[in-house]
Amino acid sequence: MDFLENVRLALRSIRSNMLRAILTLMIIAFGIMALVGILTAIDSAIYSLSDNLSSLGANTFDVDPKQSRGRRGGVQERAGENFTFKQSMEFKERYDFPAHSSVSMNCTGSASIKYGDEKTNPNVSVFGIDENYLEAKGFELEVGRNFNYREIMNGGYIAIVGTDVVKTLFNGNAQKAIDQVISLGNIKLKIIGVLKTRGSSMNQSEDRRILIPLQTGKRYYGSDRTNYNILVAVNDATEIDNAIAEATGLLRNIRRLKAAEENDFEIVKSDSLIGIIKENTVYFRLAAVGIGLITLIGAAIGLMNIMLVSVTERTREIGICNAIGATRKSIMTQFLTEAVLISLMGGIFGIILGVLIGNIVTYLMGGNFLFPWVWITIAVITCTAVGLVSGLYPALKASRLDPIESLRYE
Repeated sequence: MDFLENVRLALRSIRSNMLRAILTLMIIAFGIMALVGILTAIDSAIYSLSDNLSSLGANTFDVDPKQSRGRRGGVQERAGENFTFKQSMEFKERYDFPAHSSVSMNCTGSASIKYGDEKTNPNVSVFGIDENYLEAKGFELEVGRNFNYREIMNGGYIAIVGTDVVKTLFNGNAQKAIDQVISLGNIKLKIIGVLKTRGSSMNQSEDRRILIPLQTGKRYYGSDRTNYNILVAVNDATEIDNAIAEATGLLRNIRRLKAAEENDFEIVKSDSLIGIIKENTVYFRLAAVGIGLITLIGAAIGLMNIMLVSVTERTREIGICNAIGATRKSIMTQFLTEAVLISLMGGIFGIILGVLIGNIVTYLMGGNFLFPWVWITIAVITCTAVGLVSGLYPALKASRLDPIESLRYE
């Protein structure tokens, strides 16, 4: 009996017990759906973040105050103080490594921008930036121009806006937005540039932002507790470690740290951020695998049960097959094929649901569509294994039935 004949017999058996087969198939499908769906959503989120961070390239690093991480060696670690405007600007002026240094500040994440009768929701992010910010962060201008050094230092009343703001206030017409005056609270700003769209990452839109000169941001949003962000884009990515070493020495000098004191700041490379994100999603992956496996164990038990019932119901048929010359191997293969087929049918349905649900979640999070070939391959292999394990005992039982007793079975 060839493989195709076994498949035809398996399909015929499934059709004759359709309801029972569908119930078992659905259990397998939900297990695979949980596995593939969660893993697809996680991977899509990571790729979305990677795409946004990759625009920075592997040649950038951030400088942040050190965060307190509890006690070490019985001594409470202290968090580093925020970088002041003076410290940040001193670093930018003194750092002479072949690189572009940028100083910026987070002004607010809940601004509402107004133009005429149009007004955005109060969820626009405002950043005070310098002339190197766009290049260091990988932003490009669709129309208009960047700030110049004089405007940065004098605090001009001008702005660069994201595409989401343009869509709301100017019906998406970037050219129309240029030279128009918008209101940021009580501040009047003239638009001199519109950013190219960057999309979203983890439900955070890169396009729902407005950039103003650093001194303007400092004047209206700065305080003694404001932290000024330092970002460095090295000209040659292969020199980033040397750039970090030189930046560390200069920052220690600016922060007036003694030789015996540890750094009170942290330097994080952009490529290491992706690694941190991936590392933190390991637990989510394990949870998804655990949920899927628990469901699949239940499905395997259910599949084994219906296969045992099928063996009992088809005892006389097995006896007839033995009487006309069927071998134990062919009978065993037939029942194994049926079990694997049910499992794979459930797996395929679960994969379709998993990819669909995973990408719906990804879409809501602002990511891009992803077809997870790796997880699909693993799901198919898992379903095949479930079918083989569940069908092995029933197949062995069927192949070992006594032909004479089977023929007399009523």
